[in-house]
Amino acid sequence: MQISRAEAERVMSERGWLALVPEGYRDEVLRRSTLLHFAPGQAVFHLGDPMGGIYGLVAGSVSVGIAPAGSTPRLVLLGVPGHWTGEACFLTRKPRRGELRAVVETTMLHLPLDAMDQMAARDPGVVHHVALILMMSVEFLFRVIHDLQLPEADRRIASVLQRTTSIGDVSVPLTQSEVGTMANASRKQVNAALKRFSEAGWVTNTYRSINITDPGALRRFAERDGTD
Repeated sequence: MQISRAEAERVMSERGWLALVPEGYRDEVLRRSTLLHFAPGQAVFHLGDPMGGIYGLVAGSVSVGIAPAGSTPRLVLLGVPGHWTGEACFLTRKPRRGELRAVVETTMLHLPLDAMDQMAARDPGVVHHVALILMMSVEFLFRVIHDLQLPEADRRIASVLQRTTSIGDVSVPLTQSEVGTMANASRKQVNAALKRFSEAGWVTNTYRSINITDPGALRRFAERDGTD
């Protein structure tokens, strides 16, 4: 089902980055943004693409892949509604440094780079608002690095699953191989962890998705010292 423009603006005003900026700026971002729809697997942008604007996730899910210069992007996270990305082009004036791809039917808002430049020319404070997206991403990557240093694979896997959820029952559109990539774990380790989590009542597992029924339990398990 496609989301209406009014519903998209409501969602983005209440969640993530736009909920944190001044109302006047938020209204202008929404007014200048275009509502876009992406099919499963469709790329929003690729590593090395020309400079462009920012994208905000309204509904669905997107995979975010990043890599150092000269390397192939690896899956790092799944976006959740309210998440914005693509700010590096505006801040650095360089091509895309990562890859963004729809995982399921996805709706996004797109604020073009020229619109961002026009807004910044009129109000230099726009740069600070856009930089907030970057800092929110940095905070998330701190969490990723911290979780990847957990010594046990099943705790890293629990962290990956919990990071992809919002409050409540949610289906995570990841395969076991993709979970393994994000958790630096083998498929065998992922399979064993999912079996353990399912027996505990924290998840249910299907071929193409993992349903998280108790994200709090996953986080507590990941953060607990020692082994069970």
